[in-house]
Amino acid sequence: MVQLRMNTMKAAALKHFGGLNTLKVLSLPVPKVAPDEVLIHVESAGVGQWDPMEREGEFAKMTGSKPNFPYILGSDGAGTIAAVGNQVTNFKKGDRVYCASFMNPKGGFYAEYIAVKANLVAHTPDYLSTDEAGAMPIDAITTLCGLEDVLKLKGNETLMIFGASGGIGHMAIQFAKHIGARVLAIASGTDGVSLAKRLGADVAIDGRKDNVVKAARDFAPNGIDTAFVTAGGKVTDEALTAMRKGGRVAYPNGVHPAPKVSEHVSINNFDAVLNEKTTKRLHQLLEAGHFKVHIGEAFDLEHVTDAHLATTKHHLGKLTLHPR
Repeated sequence: MVQLRMNTMKAAALKHFGGLNTLKVLSLPVPKVAPDEVLIHVESAGVGQWDPMEREGEFAKMTGSKPNFPYILGSDGAGTIAAVGNQVTNFKKGDRVYCASFMNPKGGFYAEYIAVKANLVAHTPDYLSTDEAGAMPIDAITTLCGLEDVLKLKGNETLMIFGASGGIGHMAIQFAKHIGARVLAIASGTDGVSLAKRLGADVAIDGRKDNVVKAARDFAPNGIDTAFVTAGGKVTDEALTAMRKGGRVAYPNGVHPAPKVSEHVSINNFDAVLNEKTTKRLHQLLEAGHFKVHIGEAFDLEHVTDAHLATTKHHLGKLTLHPR
C-alpha cells in the first residue's frame, strides 16, 4: 500500500445525531486501508435529499445499526486514488474514480479521504468531470435498479417520470431514452422543464402548474405503461390515474407521501442495491452512452449546513460538496 504523508484530514462530521448545528468541520484521522480497500482523495461529494434524515439518525434507527462517532455523512463521491490495499490490483494511485457506499463503517464522503471496498469503486469515464462523477453514483444506481430491475422497462414502452428535474429524475430520463422508451417528464418549474427537454424527454411539463392528467392522456391515449416516481403528492396520484390497466409503477423508499394507484396497476417500492454487480452494471452503462450530470449548486466543506438547507429548496439535479 502507498503510504500517505499526512495522518489527519478535514471532514464534516457529527458528534451526535441532530439538527443542522450538529454538523461540524473537524480534523480527524485519515482512515486506514484494509487489504481489499482503496483510499480515495475526495474531490466531489454528493449531497442527497436523504442526508438530513441520516444526520438526524433516522437511518440508524431503521437499520438498527450502532454508529461510531464522530460520524461522517456522504453516500457517494469521486476523486483520485490515494492508496490501495495489497489485495487490490485494478486500481493504482492517481486513477480517477467514483463510488457509492451507503453508511460506510469507516466514514462517508464528506471528508478529504474515504476508505471503501474496492469492488464498489469504478473508473470515471473520460467524458465526466470529477465534479459530475461525484454527484452521480447513488442517483444513477437508484435509477438503474428502478428502471431495469423493478419496472423492467422495454424500448417500446411509455414511461412517466415524476421529479424529472431532480437528481434521480434527470438520470432516469437519459437511461430510459438509452433503453428506447418514450418519456413524459413531470418536472418542477420552467427551469426544470427546460432541463428535462435538453436531456431528451419526448414531452416535459411543469408539475406545479400544468394539467398533468391531460398531458399524460394526450401522451398515451391508451394509458401509460410505466411510471417512475421520485416525488409524491396529490399531483402525482392524479397523474397515475392515466396508467393503463396492467401498468407498472416503481418508487424508491423515502418518497413521501407514497404514491397511490388503482387496483389494476402494480406498484413496487425498492431500495437501491449497492454491490459489486450494480457497480459494474452502472459502469458498463456509462461507458456505452454519453450521459450528462447536472449539478444544481456546489458548496465548500465549510458551508455544509448551507448544502443541507439547499436540499429543502428548489434546485435542479444534484447538490455537491468540495472537501478538497
